[in-house]
Amino acid sequence: MTDLLDRGLTEHGKGFGPGAAPADQQAVLRARLARAAGEHDLLDVAYRTIDTELGPLLLAATPQGLVRVAFAVEGHEKVLTDLADRVGPRVLHAPAQLDLAAHQIDEYLHGGRQHFDLMLDLRLASGSFRHSVLTHLQTLAYGSTASYAAVAVAAGSPKAVRAVGTACARNPLPVVVPCHRVVRSDGTMGQYVGGPAAKQTLLQLESSGTTP
Repeated sequence: MTDLLDRGLTEHGKGFGPGAAPADQQAVLRARLARAAGEHDLLDVAYRTIDTELGPLLLAATPQGLVRVAFAVEGHEKVLTDLADRVGPRVLHAPAQLDLAAHQIDEYLHGGRQHFDLMLDLRLASGSFRHSVLTHLQTLAYGSTASYAAVAVAAGSPKAVRAVGTACARNPLPVVVPCHRVVRSDGTMGQYVGGPAAKQTLLQLESSGTTP
């Protein structure tokens, strides 16, 4: 894996082998190197994981913005490998660079936020239609839902209902780009990248009225 710092510490030793350095010292060094990599433009992707009511989420960002949110069922190692292949090989565990995203997601999941104020990098949504779908999804109001057919119309291709489903299923930024607000025309939930339980949790959260 391309977590450069972890690889350096564990594979190349340099005084940081098992038992050679306190965990807090390694944490300080990780933070220092992550900061230096960011400052010198040596980082393609920074990532961290957070524990949530939806299970662990992987958050990843490029210098352009948040590029990936991944559920555990997607396989975080697989997601990191994909990021290394599609974005760049310099992938580093750099939690501090994702503090804002982590904080906003935590606020949202606890009913304290309706809108995300984050820079987004949509490069993983290949194709203009998927971009259009993801852009429209961001306009769906908190607590509302829309059918796949309605989203297809809004994205400019009324017949592309199935393609909307694909765009939602491959949404690289679930939760933040609210594909969970897209349901079937009969009102049933439909599929979700994080699984049906996660989608139900998000829809119930937004319909609970607990958010100011």
